[in-house]
Amino acid sequence: MTHNPDLPRCGWVSKDDELYCNYHDTEWGVPNYDSKSLFSKLIQDGMQAGLSWITILRKRDTILEAFDGLDPDKLIHYTDADRERLLANPGIIRSKLKINAAIHNAQIFVKMRDEENIDFSEYLWDFVGGAPLQNTWKRQKDIPVDSEQSIAMAKDLKKRGFKFVGPVIIYAFMQAVGMINDHEVSCHVYEDCKNHVR
Repeated sequence: MTHNPDLPRCGWVSKDDELYCNYHDTEWGVPNYDSKSLFSKLIQDGMQAGLSWITILRKRDTILEAFDGLDPDKLIHYTDADRERLLANPGIIRSKLKINAAIHNAQIFVKMRDEENIDFSEYLWDFVGGAPLQNTWKRQKDIPVDSEQSIAMAKDLKKRGFKFVGPVIIYAFMQAVGMINDHEVSCHVYEDCKNHVR
């Protein structure tokens, strides 16, 4: 996609940053129903805690490479040596808590799938009734930082043992994976996300 800085976009996007614009235009708010992809995005949003999303976005390729694509089936086999390897990698978020959380959360994901027969995508999408919630925000400042659904999802994820899944993190995650269409109505992507067919 050719970068056009003049397209109307959501207020949080820096129009001169091609990486940010492309993420916003092609990924943010597009409904995602793939369990492993949703897990990966959940971990990425957890890594954002205390940081800006652009920081994660700029490091994302390196993070995915370092963490085997954030594939839970690979993360569950990580050893102390892997943890040390990750802590020594300057291209990722070198937080021991966040690294440990990614591995720990992978173990819960696999347990839910293999022992409880829970499809992670269906489990998460159930919190919004299986289809994206459509909002009609006119201004960025009107968009909330959490919601009834993100609070409920965060509570259940925490109950299951997930880390870095507070209501604000979960709301950002839900926006990113299209569970909530929080593009401003004037944004050129708003209608595409609204009309997205699974």
